[in-house]
Formats: sequence, C-alpha cells, structure tokens
Amino acid sequence: MTFWQSFKRRSLQVSRSREPLKIPPKSNVAHQLLEERQDEEISGCLDEAVRFIQDLLGPNDDFAIRHFRVFGRYPAALMNFACLVDSKDINSILRSLMHGPPEVQEETVRIDRLREAILYDSLYAADGYAEKRLLGVVESMLQGKTAILVEGMPEALVIGTRHIDKRSIDQPETEQVIRGSREGFIEMLQTNLSLMRYRLQTPDFRVKMLKIGRMTRSKVAVCYLEGVANNQLVEEVMNRLKAVDIDGVLDSGYLEQFIEDNHMSPFPQVQNTERPDKAVANMLEGRVIIMVDGSPFALIVPTVFSQFYQSVEDYSERFLLVSFIRLARVVALIFSLVFPSLYVAVISFNPELIPTEFAVAVAGARAGVPFPSVIEVLVMEVSMEVLREATLRLPQQVGGALSIVGVLVVGQAAVSAGFVSPITVVVVAMTTIGSFATPAYNAALALRLLRFPLVLLAGTFGLYGVMVGLILIANHLLSLRSFGVPYLSPIVPGNFEAMKDTMFRFPFWNMSKRPNMFHTPNRERIEHESVMRELQQAPSNTLDPLKVGNERRDISDGVSSPDNDSSGGDYSV
Repeated sequence: MTFWQSFKRRSLQVSRSREPLKIPPKSNVAHQLLEERQDEEISGCLDEAVRFIQDLLGPNDDFAIRHFRVFGRYPAALMNFACLVDSKDINSILRSLMHGPPEVQEETVRIDRLREAILYDSLYAADGYAEKRLLGVVESMLQGKTAILVEGMPEALVIGTRHIDKRSIDQPETEQVIRGSREGFIEMLQTNLSLMRYRLQTPDFRVKMLKIGRMTRSKVAVCYLEGVANNQLVEEVMNRLKAVDIDGVLDSGYLEQFIEDNHMSPFPQVQNTERPDKAVANMLEGRVIIMVDGSPFALIVPTVFSQFYQSVEDYSERFLLVSFIRLARVVALIFSLVFPSLYVAVISFNPELIPTEFAVAVAGARAGVPFPSVIEVLVMEVSMEVLREATLRLPQQVGGALSIVGVLVVGQAAVSAGFVSPITVVVVAMTTIGSFATPAYNAALALRLLRFPLVLLAGTFGLYGVMVGLILIANHLLSLRSFGVPYLSPIVPGNFEAMKDTMFRFPFWNMSKRPNMFHTPNRERIEHESVMRELQQAPSNTLDPLKVGNERRDISDGVSSPDNDSSGGDYSV
C-alpha cells in the first residue's frame, strides 16, 4: 500500500468518526425581544419587572440593583449601569427618597400620589420623568440614566444621572490654522452642541435628534438655522438618515457613506470638519450639519468642490492675501494631479516640447536607468504612498523621523544605485508637496488615487492620454451632485454672486448675499447700502498729528489750528 493510499484511508476513517455539526436553535436576541414587547407596560409588580429586566440584560457585573424603601414604607428598586453614572448622584437620590423632605408627611402619602410626591417634592435632580413602558426603562438605563421601580406604582421614575469621562476640548489635529479658533469637537454630542450654540446665540438655531443603529442606538443631531436653511433640504436630510438601517453607527463616516448621492465616485460629496467655527459658518450660508454622538467629526451638506481648497483662516485675514493663498492652493491641487502624468508623456513621447539644454540634462540623468519613465514614476508614487501611510500609523515620536529618513536616505540611495533618475525623484517630491497643500484630506486622497490612471494613460498614449483622462475627470465632476446641488457650483452653472467666494475672495462688504445655489429663504447677509455708505465717507483720523498736535521734549510741534479747539497741550490725567 502506497503512502497516498494509506493517508486517504486514515482521512476517511477520521471523517467518518466525526459527528456532524449541530446547529444551535435560534434564540431570541435581546433587541429582538424588546421589539416584540415594545408596547408592554409596567404592571406595578416590583418583582416581576425586576425579573424581566434581569433576564433581558443577562449576567452583567456592571449592572447594579439597589433595593430600598421609599419614605420607609414602599419597597422599591434603583437600577443603573455603574459605569455610566456618578455614585455621588446616586447617593443623593437615595438620601432624598429614603427620608423625604420635612414638609412631606411620609405616613400620609398614598400610592396614587407617590409619583407627584417624589418628582415634585422630594427628588433633587435636574432631569426626571415617569416612564410606563418597559422598553423605555431599559433604553434609558442603557443611555446612562437611573430607573426607580416602586411596588404598586404602574410606572417607573427615570432620572438623568449620566456621567462619562471625556477628553478635554483641544485644538483639532486634522485642521490646523494659523489664525482662528483653537477649539475642536470632541466625542460627546452635548459638548459639541454647546460649542456651536456658544458661537450661534440665536433662537433660530434648530436641533433635531434621531437614533440610528439597531444595537448602538447612536444619537444623531441635525442642526440648521430656521429661515436660512431650505426646508426641503432639511426634510431630505432627515429622510435619508431615517432610511439608514444598520446594526451600529460608531462614527459619522458610517452615515456619510449612506447619504451621499454617488457611492462610486472617488470625490467626497459630504464635507467633514472638527471645527465648531467652520460648522457655524456653513450653517450661516444655509447648509445643514450632521453630528453623531461618539464622533468628533461633523458632516456638512450640501458640499461643492470649491470648499475643499478653502480654510477657516481665509475669513480671518484680508481678502488680498487670502486670494493669493487660495490661488496657490489651486495651483498645488492641479500640480499634484497632473504633474507626474505630464512628465511621463513629455519624456516618453514628446521630448521636443522641452528646451534642448534641459532635454540633454534629463537624458544624461536618465543614462543607465533600466526602467522606462512610467515604471519609475509608478514605483516612486507607490513608495511615497506606503511611506505616507507608515508615517500616519506610527507613533508621533517616530513618525517624523521616519518621514525624514524615507525622503532623504531612501531617495538618495535609489538615485545612487541607478534605480531611478534624479528628475523623477524631484517630480514625485513636488507632487507629494502639492497634495499636502490641499486643506481637505479626503479631497487630497481622491486626487492621489486619480494620479495612477493618469500616469498609465500618459505612458500608453502620451499627451492624448492625459487630455482624455482630464476630460473624463471633468465630465465626472460635472455629473456629480450633493443633495441636488451641482458639484462644481457656482462655476458651473455660473453665478457671479456666489463666485465671490471661490478661487478669489472678495471683501466682506461686497458679499452681501448668501449663495443662491442653496435656495435659502433669507439671502440677505449684509445691509449692502448702509455698509457702502459708511465706506464711501472719508475716514475720521482722530489722532492725526496735524489735527491734535504733537509734543516733543516739552515743546509743542505741529499744533493744529484754533478752529479744531486743540492746542496739542497737556493730555495728562
């Protein structure tokens, strides 16, 4: 008997000796049981309600039940998750319920008046209400609240005792600015809403809450300005969010992938931000902000392409300087997309387009390189992407050193070994620097992705391939929409009023209206006539030395005329 025959026989014997897998019977999951009994109300029997909640939640060591007597008479149970509440608040609640206030006669409180006596006379808590449904009691405890069940009372008392440690408000890491606010969103939704209301103190601020996720039950806040945001836009945002059916939402990026218009496009149709001032500025233009509890990123809809090369500090500096900086960003954006493919097309197919001296220098630098230019560029681009990703994932103390070592040592070693030419290293380095100039990370990532097909087209068809690739990208951008708004607005379709804040930024007093692409009910942003009337007046130079005079070494110099009632004399107090 050969080895193979003996191996097959042993395998057959082992397989026959094994018992078939037994599929366990399908059991009711907790959230499914809640859905089946969502309308069941509390009967008033304390033991029955406690037993139901214990069976539903299962064996959890952080679930606490404290039995006591309300006013020393009525048996009750206090239930919560110990990791979600503050023990000091629980002690205060127990103290107020076990003894009661002096003005309440504990012996005369009947069971039908017990709820009013607890909520309105005894309980020292800012948030307290009565809940009749068992589902509502369980959901409130999962949110960090405390539930109190009393024997004979057909409803539970729910008290807000949520206390979760959170990180402090700090400067956003992904959106660094030179001049602007240093506050950024954190993971707590209530804190994020407070940061926005602090900057937008108007009664028109509206917040609509949703719960998305069958298991996580994540709170989602939709924020907008009443009278500024289009009502149909708000309704469309709410409809898209309500249509999301998923077991868990852990970050705002989950919702972004559900509500965007084109799911196959590399370009983001929803903008995200960590900055409260940026979110408020977009609300003032008529956009809608979406926030998720547990995520420090807010979503901004609708979104147009011009937003991705704009920064918050563009509105804190003077318009002439900002216009120049924006132009530099647009040049860097185009540079990072097109430069590698143009280099490959010119070197491989059209070297006559470059000056003779430079062509000789390039040919001398490429002497001895075994690969064509398209392979060089692709290898270097892939290497830079790997290096960039490694720099992001490494600890902060090591990431900076790795980037310097990767750029200097690896690049110089590749050139010295004759693997790539120096001009290729320069082209890839300039392309990488240009991608860093784009303020929005997701937009820069889309351009980095599109560089590779453009390089392949350039290596195959030359400049014709580059032009075909750019035409396809432009056609795709023209077809994109974000909640019905064309992606290239206000350039296409053209609107001069909205163009004042695209590639160049006009002065504030010249941008008197909100962008009409959002169809806001209130387009007036600045009272243009009164502002222009004030600007046309001559400036009042109050402290001009020709008017108020000047003193130097106790000698009056340049004293104004007596008509101005000023002699440049003593100004001391």
